[in-house]
Amino acid sequence: MNHTHDLIVSGIHLELTPSLKQFVKDKTERLFRHEERIIRMRVELECDPKQDVAHRFTAKGHISINGPDMNAAVASDECHKAVALLVDKLDRMLAKRAQLFKTRRHRITADVVDEAA
Repeated sequence: MNHTHDLIVSGIHLELTPSLKQFVKDKTERLFRHEERIIRMRVELECDPKQDVAHRFTAKGHISINGPDMNAAVASDECHKAVALLVDKLDRMLAKRAQLFKTRRHRITADVVDEAA
């Protein structure tokens, strides 16, 4: 079941090299594997030379999914590291969201069972 995912990668004040695009694609593949309901994912990579070195690269992720969209941003001293941190953060957000939905689903089922008794 290998269908192409809608991934948009853009760079702000940063040249997107083919290897950087491939790195983002490889990293985000994990998110698409974990959550098949992702409609579209946008990753914005920004380099701000005026920022201090530790926060020079910012990676922003926007996930369009059934329900409220998810957004996250991380800053780092290195572009690849910022992408890795962003994917980790989005992965945690997706896991937490899935857990919330599962809890809500069980609660609704439990309420229905209580009413039937």
